[in-house]
Amino acid sequence: MSLIPRSNLFDIDRLFGESWPQGYEARSSSFFAPRVDIKEAGNHYEITAELPGVAKEDIHIHVKDGILTLEAETSKEDKEEKDGKVIRQERRYGKYMRSFNLGSDIHEADIKASFKDGVLTLEAPKLVAKAPERRRISID
Repeated sequence: MSLIPRSNLFDIDRLFGESWPQGYEARSSSFFAPRVDIKEAGNHYEITAELPGVAKEDIHIHVKDGILTLEAETSKEDKEEKDGKVIRQERRYGKYMRSFNLGSDIHEADIKASFKDGVLTLEAPKLVAKAPERRRISID
């Protein structure tokens, strides 16, 4: 398989673990990596990434030098609480970032993306391997 997630120094959840008891608010504006699934189908790879609360317009995907990069950003709503105060807030706000090494068997120009219900789906077609040709060589 050629789709290899690149390590991300900004993935705060991996650094501290999901059960970090305090200080989430201090981390909420940091970079973090979305959770992804990578599946290999017959003629393509499929990457699905969770991007809850992100608008389609705030998602940016690009390919450069064989590296596919997914970036998205969501911002916190300024909402005044009238009946009480927020005790704990676990929604993420900030910038998502994730990169993948595509390898040599991906057709970069035909990568497709769709976004529905907070889930981004990328379809990366595999290059079709050419069968070695047998060519007759004439003798002069």
